[in-house]
Amino acid sequence: MDVDADRAELEAWLILLRTPGTGPAALREMLARHGRAQAALAAARHGDLGRADNDAARAWLRAPDFALVQTDFAWLARPDHALVTFADADFPPLLQEIPAPPAALFVAGDAGALWRPQVAVVGSRHASQSGIANAQAFTRALVAAGFAITSGLAEGIDGAAHAAALDAGGCTLAVLGTGPDRIYPSRHGELAARVRGGGALVSEFPPGTPGHPTHFPRRNRIIAGLGVATLVIEAGLRSGSLITARNAADSGREVFALPGSIHNPLARGCHQLIRQGARLVESADEIVAELAPQALALCGQLRERLPAPAAADAARALDPDYAALFAALGHDALGLDQLAHRTSLPVATLSSMLLMLELEGEIVATGGAYARRV
Repeated sequence: MDVDADRAELEAWLILLRTPGTGPAALREMLARHGRAQAALAAARHGDLGRADNDAARAWLRAPDFALVQTDFAWLARPDHALVTFADADFPPLLQEIPAPPAALFVAGDAGALWRPQVAVVGSRHASQSGIANAQAFTRALVAAGFAITSGLAEGIDGAAHAAALDAGGCTLAVLGTGPDRIYPSRHGELAARVRGGGALVSEFPPGTPGHPTHFPRRNRIIAGLGVATLVIEAGLRSGSLITARNAADSGREVFALPGSIHNPLARGCHQLIRQGARLVESADEIVAELAPQALALCGQLRERLPAPAAADAARALDPDYAALFAALGHDALGLDQLAHRTSLPVATLSSMLLMLELEGEIVATGGAYARRV
């Protein structure tokens, strides 16, 4: 939401978002009844609070702390800062589908990144060196296949995934359990700045909100909800990553888990997920091949918002694999097996290349067959 577009409507949103006891479900109900935030705020001040009816909420609505609201306005007035509400056309469609979607997101960076096909890469804060290496390798391969990487900016696997995505020239989103201006852990301040420059920092909490133990499970559902799938690299049996995986499964998303040694306590959470139905994976190619159809389903909407990067076009022009693929493609649709035979490329590699070309509008895909766009 543009800070200058409709100041009164934005102010109503900010007051409602800061109303004590008014969670995302209550806000969504209020907006569903009244249409706009200003109307919902007026009704709430007259006692129509629904499930958010409590003494603290009524006291706040009688006398909001406008200094806090002005702090929010000041944050939103900065370049590349935005509030994306569930009523906005820019709200990510996959996040609308989860059981408990947020009412709004504070975004620092590229709000358009919310629409990219994303894979959540999560795991232990106390990851092993092997776990870090796996996070980096899988992230690089997923970025090369056209996916953005979503995680929680925590130490361990999260931080390794964000950094690897950026180092590979990809897009990454960090969902915070604090306000968008508070970085936790503080040692990831530099990494957070890089994420903002190469993707986005995302939070449902207003600026200035400190970390709290209850915030991080809420953060995890957004990580899972933004992605077409969640990949768990390493996790103990009490890891918050299992909450993210459970949220993903509850939202109908794929959950992938890496197996490990039976003697490694950080493998036990992954093994539990596998027993519960998560897909055991040993390479990123398995994930890319599985997720290509879901990612392609977003392409039509995504293409209207994200221009094709010229740098990627130039790089592909020098790539012999892409040259072989373009030579094989025609205006008559061909299946993946036919293209694999004509190009001698592995199916998983072809899937990722075709995903990139479809995202950028250079080919069309119909019923699992591919052709050049006329």
